[in-house]
Amino acid sequence: MFKNLTIEDPLFRTRQSRWVLLVVFLAIFVNSYVFIKEPAEVYLSYPGIALLLLLWLFRFGLPPVIIQVFGILLFAGVLNIILGNNTIGNFVKIFLGVFMSYLFFYYIMKVFEFKVEELYRWYLKGCVILSLIGLFQFFSFLVGFRYGYDLSWILNKGGFIGGGNFGIRINALFPEPTYLACTLSPAMFVAMYNLFRKQQLYLNRWQSALVIVVFTLSFSGLAFAAFLIAGILLLVNFGLVRYILLFVPVLMISFSFMYNNVEEFRQRYDSTVEIFRTGQFKVGETHGSSVILYNNYHVALENFKSNFLFGTGLGSHQVAFEQYSITKGIKTWGFDLNSQDANSMLLRLISETGLFGTILFLVLFFKCYVKRHEEDPDFPPRFWIISNGIFIMIALNLLRQGHYFLNGFPFFVWLYYYNYLDYTSYMAEKAEKHKQQPSAGLAGG
Repeated sequence: MFKNLTIEDPLFRTRQSRWVLLVVFLAIFVNSYVFIKEPAEVYLSYPGIALLLLLWLFRFGLPPVIIQVFGILLFAGVLNIILGNNTIGNFVKIFLGVFMSYLFFYYIMKVFEFKVEELYRWYLKGCVILSLIGLFQFFSFLVGFRYGYDLSWILNKGGFIGGGNFGIRINALFPEPTYLACTLSPAMFVAMYNLFRKQQLYLNRWQSALVIVVFTLSFSGLAFAAFLIAGILLLVNFGLVRYILLFVPVLMISFSFMYNNVEEFRQRYDSTVEIFRTGQFKVGETHGSSVILYNNYHVALENFKSNFLFGTGLGSHQVAFEQYSITKGIKTWGFDLNSQDANSMLLRLISETGLFGTILFLVLFFKCYVKRHEEDPDFPPRFWIISNGIFIMIALNLLRQGHYFLNGFPFFVWLYYYNYLDYTSYMAEKAEKHKQQPSAGLAGG
C-alpha cells in the first residue's frame, strides 16, 4: 500500500524524524482524546509539541515573521485587556496556543528543509490510513460490531455519530464528521483530480476512490461545500467552457442527493437561508446550528464596528458574545455554543483581529494561490495541486471552523505559503533561462 514508506525516504531516514512525524500525525489526525479538559484541553500531541518547541527554540531562535505578526497581536491584546474588551485568561490561552502552534509548524518546515511536496505526500499517507479507519467504522456499523464503529471506549472526545443515509456519519478519529471532512479536503481534491483525469498523482486509483467514499460518508454539509469548491477550482484550472457541462449536472445531482436524503443537511440549509434572509428565528423550528452561525455573525459585525482596526484581541470573541448576543434571553441549552470560536474563522478574525488580522490572512490566502499553467506542458503539477487542495481546507475553515490551530491547521498554512515561494522560484528560474536562450543562440552563430 505504501511502497515509498521506507527508511530511505528523506523525511523518514532517522529515528528522530520518525518521532517528529508521529507528533505531526497526532496533531493533524487524532483530536478526539484529551488528557485534561480544564482549564484548557490537552491533546495527545501536546507533550511532543512542547518538548520539540523547547529544543528548537534554543536551536533556531524566533523567525522574524513570527516576531512581527505576533508582536502586533500581543500589543493589541494587552491594550484591549486594559480597555476591558478582553480578559487576561482568554487572551493568554488563545495567544499562546496560536503562537506556539504556528511556531512549531514553522520549525517542522525548517527541520525538513521546506520540502513541501514530501511533507504533502506524508499528509496524504495519513489520509489513506484515516480513510481505512473510517471505512472499518462504516462496515462495523453495518454488521453491528459496536466496538468498531463507536470508538468512545478509547477516545474520550469521539464516538458514534448517527444520521446520514445509512444511519451513521463517519467521523473516524475525530469528534465530529465536520472535522473529518475539513481535514480530508486537500486529499479529496487530489482524489477528485485523479478520478476525473484518470491520473495517479500521489494516490493510486483505489486510494483515491477510498478517500472520496469516506469523505462522502461523513454526510457533512462541509463536505458538500468542499466538493463544490473543488469543482469550481477544477473548472478554473481546466477551462470553464470545456467542463461546465459536466460539472453543473454533477453539482445539481449531488445537492439533490444531500438535500433529499440527509435530513440534517436539509434542515441546516433551509434554516440558514431563512435566518440570513430575514434575521428572524423560532426556537424549536429554526435549526440550532443556523441560529448559532447567524448569532456569531451578528456579534462579530457589532464588535468590528466598535473596534475595526485591530479588533478586541485574540480570545475576546467570547466577551463580545456576552455583550452582543441576540440569544441572551433564551434559556434553552446550546445557543451559546461556539461563543469562543465564532463558528467561523473569518468571523473570529473580524471580531478579534479587525482589519489587520483579516486583511493579512486574506492577502495570504489569495496571493499565494497557484493556478495551473495550461499553456506550459512542462509546468510541474505539484504546485497547483497542492495549492488548490489546501485552498479548499482554508476556505472551509474560514467558513465554518473557528478554531485557529485545531487539526494542525497552521501546518497547512505554512505548506500553502512555502508552496507559493517554491512556485515563484521556479517561475523566476524559468524566466532567467528564457532570457539567456537568445544570447546563447547569437553567440553560437
